[in-house]
Amino acid sequence: MPTNKPSSYLRFLNLIDVLDRINPGKKLDSTEESLLNKIVLASFANQAVLVGDLISLSNLGSQATLHGRLKNLSAMGYIKLAANEDGRKKQVLPTKAALKRYEEISKCLEKAVKAG
Repeated sequence: MPTNKPSSYLRFLNLIDVLDRINPGKKLDSTEESLLNKIVLASFANQAVLVGDLISLSNLGSQATLHGRLKNLSAMGYIKLAANEDGRKKQVLPTKAALKRYEEISKCLEKAVKAG
């Protein structure tokens, strides 16, 4: 039986929806979101993440699907590829735009919790 007052999580989902509508060209599908989460988490842990590491995540999709999603993230300005010391492998790094996205999501979460 739903209550009249939405939970913090529901308020958070509504705020995220508003955020996505503000930036309609930057809406991520669930696969892109999962990839970006892994890239940003690795960055904060000072761990290098390579394209090969990401396209081998079979639980998220086929290699072709994941490669396409990485291209989308790059085209949207959320990631950049840099040659690592090997030169044959590409390291995936979050951009300032990606980090700003996570700051905005954090603000939505804080706002939803405070409203509770």
